[in-house]
Amino acid sequence: MPNTMSSIEFEHVSKRFTLHHEKRNSLQERMVNVLHPRGEGETFWALRDVSFEVPTGETLGLIGHNGSGKSTTLKLITRILEPTSGAVRVRGRVSALLELGSGFHPDLTGRDNIFLNGSLLGFGRADMQRRIDDIVDFAELGPFIDTPVKHYSSGMYMRLGFAIATAVDPDILITDEVLAVGDEAFQRKCMERIYQFRQEGRTILFVSHSLELVRNLCTSAVWLDHGELKAAGSTTATLDAYMRQTNTQEQERHQREHARREADAQPAEPAPAAGSANRWGSREIEIVGVQLLDARGHEPAVFQTGDKLTLRMHYEAHQPVTDPVFGIALHHASGFHINGPNTRFGGLALGRLQGKGFVDYTIDELPLLAGNYVFTVAVYDASLTHPFDHHHMLYPFVVQTNAIAERWGSFYIQARWSYSGT
Repeated sequence: MPNTMSSIEFEHVSKRFTLHHEKRNSLQERMVNVLHPRGEGETFWALRDVSFEVPTGETLGLIGHNGSGKSTTLKLITRILEPTSGAVRVRGRVSALLELGSGFHPDLTGRDNIFLNGSLLGFGRADMQRRIDDIVDFAELGPFIDTPVKHYSSGMYMRLGFAIATAVDPDILITDEVLAVGDEAFQRKCMERIYQFRQEGRTILFVSHSLELVRNLCTSAVWLDHGELKAAGSTTATLDAYMRQTNTQEQERHQREHARREADAQPAEPAPAAGSANRWGSREIEIVGVQLLDARGHEPAVFQTGDKLTLRMHYEAHQPVTDPVFGIALHHASGFHINGPNTRFGGLALGRLQGKGFVDYTIDELPLLAGNYVFTVAVYDASLTHPFDHHHMLYPFVVQTNAIAERWGSFYIQARWSYSGT
């Protein structure tokens, strides 16, 4: 059973690295290096004055962009690294799944690596022999367990590593982004085991770029940014703070791009080049730019569920075109086609178009839940058979969900729950 005293504590922890940009690979260069050592190099602080605590039995999500200090934090917990200053306290046996293939010897078989990993974790051969059947069964590697692991795929590495890490009765389980390598069925299997560990009161430190997974799995969260602690506490509050900063940064980036386009007299996202594989048509009338606008007419980096969204298609008719039909297709980033409205179905007759203008498609309350989506835009003839200009899945956008509690799926459907019981 897990040690009831197990927990993780960081007290004013900083970690400094020295970066040397020169490479001395030849024997002559190395001899020069011995006689004339390199200077101190560039100082890089991976962590600065970080303090947080993971109470026993809690599942903590560690979030932040690449380079924020997450991996350094994990290596400090597992004693791969020691802090430059401050104190790291870990109570209980730690089992960590950090980097793909870490702790494996490539020339040894899967079976031999099970015993090797067990010995590194303090288990004798007899202890691991009692666990080996469960490890092999969970990893689904029966036919390959006596094959050298250098011949394993990344998914096989991950399955074996996770099976070993969770089979040694850890008090503290640490998992990095490695679960992203497995297939969907095995990911569900891993999540079931993590859920079992939670039920047993074990401490779990979970690192993932999937914020929705962190939100649903973790009881608390820590956000690191460029080595500094930005927030720690409840999962919802920490993730919301992280998303506010991310959205602000994206918004500022879009505003800079928008200002640049205005300075260059380019009011909309330019159409893809004529030779693009995702664009086709005869071009008597063409879509020359596309904008995704909010209620204020701005181009936000991220839309929220319930926001007003206007897709504006700027066109130029190079000759008179009678009754063209403008349409869009909305796709989830996975490729799933959500819907495909057009001006003809919507009852908007455009008549005879010539010159420049724009056509708007407006959604008053965006019903999409958090995720990545993409628009197709097109203009066809009145029969909907001849493409004048078709831009296939070329205009991506992001939706976040902060104002409502729903998280699963792609659509927000307004409905009510009720209950009746004795």
